[in-house]
Amino acid sequence: MIARLGDFQFPDSAARLYPDTPDRPWVLEVGFGDGRFWPHFAATFPEAPNYLGVELSGVSLLKAHRRLRDAGLDNAILTKMPADVLVRSVIPHAGLDLIVVNFPDPWPKAGHTDHRLLRVPFFRLAASRLKPGGMILLTTDHDEYFEFACEQAGASGVMRVERTDPPAAALETKYALKWRDLGLGVNHARFIPTAHQPVPHGPTTPYPEDPTTVPHAVLTLPDTFGPQTFEKVTERNPGSRGAEEGGAWTVILLDLYAGLRRDGWVVLAHVVEGELTQEVLIGITAREDGTHLVRLAKFGGPIITTGVKAAVGVVTRWLEGQGAVVKHHGY
Repeated sequence: MIARLGDFQFPDSAARLYPDTPDRPWVLEVGFGDGRFWPHFAATFPEAPNYLGVELSGVSLLKAHRRLRDAGLDNAILTKMPADVLVRSVIPHAGLDLIVVNFPDPWPKAGHTDHRLLRVPFFRLAASRLKPGGMILLTTDHDEYFEFACEQAGASGVMRVERTDPPAAALETKYALKWRDLGLGVNHARFIPTAHQPVPHGPTTPYPEDPTTVPHAVLTLPDTFGPQTFEKVTERNPGSRGAEEGGAWTVILLDLYAGLRRDGWVVLAHVVEGELTQEVLIGITAREDGTHLVRLAKFGGPIITTGVKAAVGVVTRWLEGQGAVVKHHGY
């Protein structure tokens, strides 16, 4: 099955996500690519563990979904989301048995190391989400990134590093086969937590189904309103709790489009909150009484954060600047 973002609770539990197999180990694979690893690795267990895969590529998600479906792995959930956001906001404290990272993007260019996943903050976060006895498995062909990850794990103060051979399943992935055909080897390490101090979850919540709780505004628009009135808008809030907890946000309104419905428009907003970046659509929809409803669209399964809620307010304030009169708002 494929889980949309809105199918998660924040945090969530294996018992809710896998109601038929709640007592099996829970494994997270970061960057599953076309899904070759998990069918091989799952077969090494007496019963396939509960699997959660996270990727940024929609094409990879579809390929992996077909592969896991064909393998009969029905206790597997795939999602498209930044890995650090998923680990922080979805995974409960001491929820996972294993995190697998195969051939991650090494971000090899100078000055790009801050984009790497396996740095001190992630190791500390992961240690809090792993059960006692759990671990992270890293397999990579990139020697410099491997050494960097091992150094960062040690510097985190919560991980022990064991350099060893990779599991056989890691050598069946797309990149492993590519490097093997080129006569190149791979590096493998286990990162084993030595401390499990809780790390707070992010401020995310599922998309609410109750329309009265969705961030929105009701207003009347001037007769002259339309796409020709739009210029890019940027608003920032430094926050009081820091970006890591979601208090700080930046909202950029990128464009305004005529909607498919009569007398309707859609605003494309870019929302940045720490390491989480989302592009969301905010609809401006005509109502029967002549007013317009400003509301976040469900398209793309947005994670409802402080910044996403704020984006509705940014659009509303911009509309007021264009002559709109706000009748009501809830955000």
